[in-house]
Amino acid sequence: MGRILPDELAERLGTDDEPFLLDIRPESDHERDAIDASRNVPVYDDLRAGDESALRRRLDEIPDDREIVTVCKMGVVAKRATRVLDEAGYDASTLAGGMSGWNGYERGSLGYRIRSLWWRLRG
Repeated sequence: MGRILPDELAERLGTDDEPFLLDIRPESDHERDAIDASRNVPVYDDLRAGDESALRRRLDEIPDDREIVTVCKMGVVAKRATRVLDEAGYDASTLAGGMSGWNGYERGSLGYRIRSLWWRLRG
């Protein structure tokens, strides 16, 4: 199960190597703040509660011909989605830090730079 850092994702957006961004957060969160290219499949609450069936029922909405990057609030629940996708045969990874990490990257915040360094050192 892989992960992608926000700066790595930003480099790929708008290119031939752009992944499919699967935002699993509730619809209201996605409407308020989302990565432009993302598609909302709101299964966050189900996955957080341990119910993977909601995502499994919606796999037909997710392309199988490109990498999938899962997005949630902080990246924790998205890891569950990534695991479900991996098990279903998708090439999937999690956006490190979720929307919090993405927003920190876009702002160039000190917190993001520290977390990014830590993520890179962890490998």
